[in-house]
Amino acid sequence: MKKLLVYLKDYKKETVLAPLFKLLEASFELFVPLVMAAIIDNGIANGDRGYIGRMCLVLIALGIIGLTCSITAQYFAARAAVGFAAQMKQALFAHIQSLSFTEMDTVGTSTLITRMTSDANQVQNGVNMVLRLFLRSPFIVFGAMIMAFTIDVKAALVFVAAIPLLSIVVFGIMVVTTPMYRKVQGGLDAVLGITRENLTGVRVLRAFNKEESERKRFEATNGALAQMQKAVGRLSALMNPVTYIIINGAVIALVWTGAWQVENGVITQGEVVALVNYMSQILVELIKLANLIVTITKAIACGNRIESIFEMSSSLTDPAAENGQKTPAGASRTQDVPAVAFEHVCLTYKNAGAESLTDIDFQARPGQTIGVIGGTGSGKSSLVNLIPRFYDVTKGRVLVDGRDVREYPLSELRGKIGMVLQKAVLFQGTIRENLLWGKEDASDEELYRALEIAQARDFVEEKNGGLDAPVAQGGKNLSGGQRQRLTIARALVRRPSILILDDSASALDYATDARLRKAIREMEEGPTVFIVSQRAASIRHADQIIVLDDGEVAGIGTHEQLLAGCPAYQEIYYSQFEKEER
Repeated sequence: MKKLLVYLKDYKKETVLAPLFKLLEASFELFVPLVMAAIIDNGIANGDRGYIGRMCLVLIALGIIGLTCSITAQYFAARAAVGFAAQMKQALFAHIQSLSFTEMDTVGTSTLITRMTSDANQVQNGVNMVLRLFLRSPFIVFGAMIMAFTIDVKAALVFVAAIPLLSIVVFGIMVVTTPMYRKVQGGLDAVLGITRENLTGVRVLRAFNKEESERKRFEATNGALAQMQKAVGRLSALMNPVTYIIINGAVIALVWTGAWQVENGVITQGEVVALVNYMSQILVELIKLANLIVTITKAIACGNRIESIFEMSSSLTDPAAENGQKTPAGASRTQDVPAVAFEHVCLTYKNAGAESLTDIDFQARPGQTIGVIGGTGSGKSSLVNLIPRFYDVTKGRVLVDGRDVREYPLSELRGKIGMVLQKAVLFQGTIRENLLWGKEDASDEELYRALEIAQARDFVEEKNGGLDAPVAQGGKNLSGGQRQRLTIARALVRRPSILILDDSASALDYATDARLRKAIREMEEGPTVFIVSQRAASIRHADQIIVLDDGEVAGIGTHEQLLAGCPAYQEIYYSQFEKEER
């Protein structure tokens, strides 16, 4: 949590002024019982209405000044807390963006979302409350005790006995509940994860009639979270009644002691009332402090969870970031240097029990089309994800233009590559805004050229607004085929030297798929193309076809070569074409 306080550095003035004005408010509040004592002992006892009126004006003045100080303190505290949270969220978002796929797979999307939202808001609330009350409440408590000693030492001993008891209760509960709140936030992660899975996969759930089992799973996880919240809530709830018992016991002792003191003429009735008021102030402030401790406990637990994300470093090292500058560009591409080369590459995902890719070795020449085919889980996506360095190899090397991908600055490497993932992802906005992700300064001519190659120009021109037609979040207002073609166009806008299509034409009919592949082959730039597909028809005309089976190369060659001598390819090809002939 301490490391997060660096985001308060731009709000030093506010972090000083907020508690300062709260202390000023508290100082004026401590004078109120003395004024009340003066009204009772001098005004009421002597029947001096003028004195009573003057003292009432003093009370009103103290109230107005205290209110002004309180509002000012609240302004500075809110400004510091909101600014702190904004900077922390920006830094957290930037850090998450720097993490590799390995860390994101390990932590989980739902956990990262919880850190960015619920946890960040709890920390913001904690900073706000600390600036407002953390100094004020102890100041009132000890200030009231000191003021009690100025009135009568014997009566003030009641304060000396009550305050340590209250401190033991408050801080003891805080020590016990802090780890419990951490578990509660972990349970919230689990509930959020299940909710996200169910919302994103609702169609699959209904297709397989799994609503009831998912409902039971959610109820079990949510029930566990509720039990944890009840347990920590019961402990936290003890704070108020226990503090009330101690304070009221102290008030009884104070009144009993004060009565004897008044009887003996040691103190006046007004001073007894002042002592009781000071004890009441302590009661109110300790209740505030108790609630503040709960808030701080939550904030510390959430802050530690956020800090754990900041402490997580990416498994990918960026040479540009390490050197503070862009590394020299590699040699220009020639036909003698492979566009992409895998040299005995192995890949093992973090926490995986076995290798996902084993001893992958091949070369792709500039301008060639490489087909990648295999059964489900054979490692097709894993293979192409190594080229833009979404993951690092565990053994061997991946070369792009004769240079190890680990030697490239990530921005330079990925600037060479156009990647279309399995799942077509579009963002809310317009078609133009989505395409400009490929190249920010692309002209309309470049956008339409990419759309034409991707076989998307016709349906874009038919839409109301053309390039400025709206796109809903996730492209929900487009069909699956339209979304895939737009994501392909987005990758083509930047005119990449390496184009990777990771099963990105699965929603297209065979005729459109064929036109798309023909248009890509005829591109002037002549990119090296990797086509990952389950369809043998989509890759049969490739210059090289890589057949994967359980993470290993079952065969490499042309369609004719593999059809003649690769059993794995024969099984895939004949199973599909037999179905087509029926």
